[in-house]
Amino acid sequence: MTTAIAALGVLLKRNGNTIAELSRIGPVGKTKDTIDVTNMNTAGGYKEFIGGMRSGGVVALSGNFIAGDTSGQIGLQTDFDSESAQAFVLYFPTAVTATWTFSGVVTKFETDFSAGSQVTFNAEIQVTGAPVLAVTASTGLTTPFFVCTGGTPAYVPAQAGTEGTYAINVTTGTTSVTITPTATAGVITVAGNVVATGVASGAIALGGAASITTVPITVTETGKTAKNYTILIVRA
Repeated sequence: MTTAIAALGVLLKRNGNTIAELSRIGPVGKTKDTIDVTNMNTAGGYKEFIGGMRSGGVVALSGNFIAGDTSGQIGLQTDFDSESAQAFVLYFPTAVTATWTFSGVVTKFETDFSAGSQVTFNAEIQVTGAPVLAVTASTGLTTPFFVCTGGTPAYVPAQAGTEGTYAINVTTGTTSVTITPTATAGVITVAGNVVATGVASGAIALGGAASITTVPITVTETGKTAKNYTILIVRA
């Protein structure tokens, strides 16, 4: 099942002020030029390239013209005249906790008129420097989480919110373990199976003596990136 989201609810702020009634924003992203380094020794007759200069591109805007939007739409026209870069932040819909942050020079501002239609405006922003995409991470596990052998906690990590790999030594006679994770929010999976916070997972079978069994744990909140952990169960 898809986890796609609708664009409804996207906001673009200029210097902290929302630009009113936009109907289109973008694209916002990054592109990279390539440099042709094909030479007499190029194998197979295929051209060779290396990466060149990068660019944040041009962000196009359009929407209903709002004359009273002095800090938003009219502010874009002011930016055009000033020729200086302005700070912009694009906020994804509330279903995703993410933003694009960039500086840009307004290179176009115009209004458009058509009989039987509303007055609209169009603008273009040349991104200067690197645009930054930030996606909020899930909170992750809280301390502690338990790895149990025969119902007895065998390991409690000092850290949990931080992603990482944890190695746990068990005896030769231990053939399976359960893991009890805790988290304040999100869906927890242990070895691919959903586990409720504070509840032990099903028994996880270990390999033979002197083996290492890898157990992945993820915590995912809606609209955020997952936090990932890896537990290495080392059987003596």
